[in-house]
Amino acid sequence: MIEIKGLHKSFGGNPVLNGVNLNIQKGETMVIIGQSGGGKSVLLKHIVGILKPDEGEVWVDGVNITNMDNNALNKVRCRFGMLFQGAALFDSLTVGENVSFALKRYTALSEKDIQEKVKEKLALVGLRDIENIKPAELSGGMKKRVGLARAIAMDPEVVFYDEPTTGVDPIMADAINNLILDLHNKLKITSIAVTHDMVSAYKIADRIAMLYQGAIIGVGTPDEIKETTNPIIHQFITGEAQGPIPH
Repeated sequence: MIEIKGLHKSFGGNPVLNGVNLNIQKGETMVIIGQSGGGKSVLLKHIVGILKPDEGEVWVDGVNITNMDNNALNKVRCRFGMLFQGAALFDSLTVGENVSFALKRYTALSEKDIQEKVKEKLALVGLRDIENIKPAELSGGMKKRVGLARAIAMDPEVVFYDEPTTGVDPIMADAINNLILDLHNKLKITSIAVTHDMVSAYKIADRIAMLYQGAIIGVGTPDEIKETTNPIIHQFITGEAQGPIPH
């Protein structure tokens, strides 16, 4: 479904991605783990075409999106949904307006059909009758759910999750993990999540890839990653602070 080939990206002369190679299969949940500030979100932004690489390519369904113009990219992006870190809702809009934002902008659906879709997507994430509420009135967990309803509003083939469990307590984090699994099974989507939360990674992933110093240093199922002999991956997944992570 998605193929990342030799991706390089620097900011101000500092390399963040340093030759990333990764294949994501149709229908799987791929979780990308790594240190905070290690380039996971930067990688995600390349896959959705928000950032352009200095070198390398991103292929989606056999099409190279790296040098596409904005019009062509927007067509591809309509197949993507994204849950941003912190949900990133528009505070001035109601919940219903947040969820319907892309539908109004990119489809020719009638207002009645849009409202039906909004209700349907909110119901899928366990929320009902909150369309007229503003995000400021919601808890952190509810905001994440609204963000998720917005991410699936366009019936995407691929959903991206940027640190989906950041900023919520462990019980809500588990509820969000269950919701991601539930949506994945119901909607038959390809899912890509970036996180440094290993509890979440083990629960939702079909495969886990570790990004370290700008490159993917290991890929495997949760069981394979747990049994890794790579000292850097082992130290990260166990959270053992035995001195600095080796360079």
